[in-house]
Amino acid sequence: MLQKTRFAVQYVHIGERRVRYLVAGEGEPLILVHGLSASTLWWIRNVPELVRHYRVYLVDLPGFGAMSFPRSRFVLANAASWLLSWMEAVDLERAHLVGHSMGGYICLWIAAHHPEKVNRLVLVAPSVKAHVRTVVAYIIPLLVGLRYSLPSFLGILCFDALRAGLVTLVRTTRDLIALDVQEEIQTVSVPILLVWGENDTLVPPTLAYVLHKEIAHSQLVMLKKASHVCMYDRAPEFNRAVLAFLQFDDKK
Repeated sequence: MLQKTRFAVQYVHIGERRVRYLVAGEGEPLILVHGLSASTLWWIRNVPELVRHYRVYLVDLPGFGAMSFPRSRFVLANAASWLLSWMEAVDLERAHLVGHSMGGYICLWIAAHHPEKVNRLVLVAPSVKAHVRTVVAYIIPLLVGLRYSLPSFLGILCFDALRAGLVTLVRTTRDLIALDVQEEIQTVSVPILLVWGENDTLVPPTLAYVLHKEIAHSQLVMLKKASHVCMYDRAPEFNRAVLAFLQFDDKK
């Protein structure tokens, strides 16, 4: 858990905003990027294992978690540029990126447009191919999918949703639905691991196979008895899959 992992709490300035982030472990840098309505708390079941092998960085995106301010507004179109600015501020020239849902889109965009910044890319049920066209049609599968989530996750979900606020959640959901990432899908060249939960009602597993087919150099891992938040639901299996992918030697 985050509270049981010895993280260094650090701060940098991006523009006029003071940004808090956490870092722990040694080795190659690994950045965990959360999704919509989320925060760094969504990775609590993955961090203990990952920090044994990598220098792990956790940061909340503007408008979420510790970065949720009453007057702040999250703009999806600016999120990737913001994360690149944060990487520059903390002196990270290149890193492994692990992005969940909306965070998967952000990481995909960076890998496609700035491949020099990314070693390997893990996309966890990325929100890159919307199968619905309205906010209501997006939210209902999320609520239905909660029956597949672990009870301990519900408190984290409610806490982070309240911090983000309804306006941010609705506006960003609309932005996600309108995404067109075909250019990124066609141009991304870094090694990619796709991870999905077989019970994902928000980003259905059928989309996993479509994306896997479109990205010829990708690998796909489907986790059993896992929902949209598969890295939390099936943490041991998720951690093993991610570490095996990151540590695989392409030259062998």
